[in-house]
Amino acid sequence: MSLIENLNWRYATKKYNPDKKISDADIKTIVEAARLAPSSYGIQPYKVIVIGNQELKEKIYGVAWNQQIVKDCSHLMVFAAWDKYTKERIEAIFNHTTEKRGIERGTAFGSHTAVIAASQYEMDEEAAFIDTAKQACISLGMAIAQAAELKIDNTPMGGFENKGLDAILDLESKGFKSVYLLSLGYRADEGDWLRDLKKVRTPIHDFVDYRL
Repeated sequence: MSLIENLNWRYATKKYNPDKKISDADIKTIVEAARLAPSSYGIQPYKVIVIGNQELKEKIYGVAWNQQIVKDCSHLMVFAAWDKYTKERIEAIFNHTTEKRGIERGTAFGSHTAVIAASQYEMDEEAAFIDTAKQACISLGMAIAQAAELKIDNTPMGGFENKGLDAILDLESKGFKSVYLLSLGYRADEGDWLRDLKKVRTPIHDFVDYRL
């Protein structure tokens, strides 16, 4: 099926079959799609945490507005963004890039490398987290699309207590803040009010303004 067909198939699943689990291979494929997402300068200022442990999902349920899908889904992905840019973080990424490409350190972007690096780590913390969170959302979108291709149901969630989740996963000590949750699994045969409803999006004539 095409990407458009897959996206028409998927919806924000409201009830999962808790007995049906995703294979390790499919989880790794979804994670790889998230990893390959584009980001500014290839910095990828975020981390993905994949949770299949039931006890941990039930802890998260309490800070996720008691949404049953958190308990019933097969796996839960947490997208956590850097809390800020630092010179050390940027240099580590750029050094990794030059190592993999076999070029001299400090030349990841040619003569512009130092200026690009400074443009990131000189941001104030508030602006930096807004930026890193936006980058994480691109990765989230890739995971959603890949799950749909595999016919794995998914539900992106912003409705949770970020600080509570950060505490459960000990993110703050690692320099991360949670941004989004993505539940993954298989829709239940009954009890999902959204399952058979028509997909509705903004009409194409209102959505796009062609200037060709």
